Amino acid sequence: MDILNQLIELAQQTIGIFLNLDTHLNQLAIAVGPWLYVILFLIIFAETGLVITPFLPGDSLLFAVGALAAIEGSPLNVHLVGALLFVAAVLGDATNYAIGARVGPRVFKTEQSRLLNRKHLLHAQAFYEKHGGKTIIIARFIPIVRTFAPFVAGIGRMTYSRFASFNLIGAALWIPPFLYGGYWLGNIPAVKRNFHVIIVAIIIISVMPAVIEFIRARREASKLPAS
Repeated sequence: MDILNQLIELAQQTIGIFLNLDTHLNQLAIAVGPWLYVILFLIIFAETGLVITPFLPGDSLLFAVGALAAIEGSPLNVHLVGALLFVAAVLGDATNYAIGARVGPRVFKTEQSRLLNRKHLLHAQAFYEKHGGKTIIIARFIPIVRTFAPFVAGIGRMTYSRFASFNLIGAALWIPPFLYGGYWLGNIPAVKRNFHVIIVAIIIISVMPAVIEFIRARREASKLPAS
């Protein structure tokens, strides 16, 4: 009976947190303090700069951070966050380009890698061959491709000056709309009253690319003849 009461109490606490998610997120942001800026910077940098972390959230994180910054009493300054994440996105792509230029060609000689998803790499390469240099801009809005595109540009030896211009334009078109879109939405009274619904929707949207990719991979694997 004690276990049942504990489970009921845990369920009530969980529901309470869910229904007051904005308050709890705000409290967490206050508790973390300035380190929250560092954490957000590192997430965007890693998602754009390291080919081994394409699973990190990008679009959804920007939107959620913007909405969180709109909460009354939020410790986040949306303009400071925007500037920092713009720098993170630019540095991330630049780092990814440099890695691709240095070690990229050897990747294609390796059939399997525990750290690098070769299929994603080949998909990004095909995307790059189709759209050319514009890929660096377009890929900002496509999960997974966003992570591999600058790596492929480095492999393809795109001149750095050309890459840098696409990199800056892409980051400028990517960061503000999502961040300030979330901030604008977070200021709408109806959204404030249903903040938990918005966050859950953002979470669902953020995991959809991974789920779709998993389903597609399973379907492709099922079509292969048994060995």
